[in-house]
Amino acid sequence: MQPEPTIGGREMEPLTGRLLVATPALRDPNFERTVVLLVAHEEGGALGVVLNRATEVPVAEVLEGWAGLACEPPVVFEGGPVQPEAAICLARTRVGVARLVGFNSVSGTVGTIDLSGDPEKVRQALVSVRVFAGYAGWSPGQLESEISGGSWFVFDALPGDAFVSRPDDLWPMVLRRQGGLMAAVAIFPADPTAN
Repeated sequence: MQPEPTIGGREMEPLTGRLLVATPALRDPNFERTVVLLVAHEEGGALGVVLNRATEVPVAEVLEGWAGLACEPPVVFEGGPVQPEAAICLARTRVGVARLVGFNSVSGTVGTIDLSGDPEKVRQALVSVRVFAGYAGWSPGQLESEISGGSWFVFDALPGDAFVSRPDDLWPMVLRRQGGLMAAVAIFPADPTAN
């Protein structure tokens, strides 16, 4: 059994399947106003994909067989700055699908699916897929440090978050649904000096 990640020396619950939402203080252009779904978080580090950065490249152009399963918009997303030539695919299974070859659950019906498999063999079991070029990665302790430093909010994900049809609206949408002061952050201007 692997030890749990820590923040400030105290154990932190694994964040796999949770959302990282960039705070207005995070000015790194790779992550400004992003929503990241963590697909792995363990002692060796963390890995996630940015959910709200669509490209204009159609999935059909790079993975023709998977295009029919891609949800709106059916384009490749910028998953993060690490290995942009690599593809990670998130999939949402139909409720009641117990086991699916090539599917690795992240949270409930949402997980990663092996793109080297035959999409026709899994078509009936899937609701939709989203393809990401690259990913976001953190070395051991790095993500925990960024969270404690105020770069990220951590929230529960909803099954549809990774598959929204208007990804540009995801950052304020996730903040608004938290209520209270978090809802007010959703209207924080991108450039506060322009106010």
